[in-house]
Amino acid sequence: MSFNELYYRKLDQGSAKGIKATLFCVLANMILAVIKVLTGVFGHSYALIADGIESVTDVFSSFVVISGFKIGTKPPDENYPFGYGKAESLAAFIVSFIVIFAAVFIAVKSIFEIITPHQAPAPYTLLILIGVVVVKEIMFRKLWQLSGEVGATFMKADAWHNRSDALTSLAAFIGLSIAQVGGKRYASADEWAALFASGIILWNGIKFYQTAIGELMDEQVPEDLGGKIKRLAAGEAGVRAVEKCRVRKSGRGYFVELHIEVDGKIPVIEGHRVAHQVEDRLFHSELQIIGTVVHVEPHESTAYGMK
Repeated sequence: MSFNELYYRKLDQGSAKGIKATLFCVLANMILAVIKVLTGVFGHSYALIADGIESVTDVFSSFVVISGFKIGTKPPDENYPFGYGKAESLAAFIVSFIVIFAAVFIAVKSIFEIITPHQAPAPYTLLILIGVVVVKEIMFRKLWQLSGEVGATFMKADAWHNRSDALTSLAAFIGLSIAQVGGKRYASADEWAALFASGIILWNGIKFYQTAIGELMDEQVPEDLGGKIKRLAAGEAGVRAVEKCRVRKSGRGYFVELHIEVDGKIPVIEGHRVAHQVEDRLFHSELQIIGTVVHVEPHESTAYGMK
């Protein structure tokens, strides 16, 4: 079995875990959405209604994540010789927009409710909020842990989408508690709490948007990863130096372009052999490299007949 076949088999295994966890979250979010909206309507709490709407967007973003897993793990073909890994970055991009949209929606509706007189929320809404916070935080931690195991950025964005729900619920709990203690004068406390939470959600949505757009635009990866690749290549016998290293992310793997320097006096076939050894070294590292282009150049000490 070739390296690429092993890589995509491992990718499929990770995706299966991710899809299973995401489907569980879809079911949980659908149930929570119904509970929160109904409780919010009958308990006169806009914060809970906004929370319920947030859970609906969680369901939609989860289906985007599942699509990203299914498409992103497809191996290269004639139409897409570099594979379908960018589908995962596109999924992260879409989910980040969903998070940003949810934050803006909650903020706008909170401001509208603040300036509109309304009845104070019912006390029993606090019990629902406590349960929501606990469930959503558990969902966040499970998804975040699994996203680290499979290396899926878009799954991290979806995990934070679930935590945003926990944050709005926690903020609503604080706001409703203030409203219950302070009476009618503080009836809008839960809207102020939802407005505050929307700022946190927006900030995280923007962070994931920046990460996703960087992957889609082939932004250079962090310097520490580039340094590891250079050190691996430089450690191969016959490599005098590594001149350039360009790396771009595709899904959960990386494509690498290297310029290595070898003794300019060796035969072309020997330089070609060294390049293949560098490729094998990179492929079998822990860095999830799925494609390489190794360009061979003469080392400066031998490039022009110098000794």
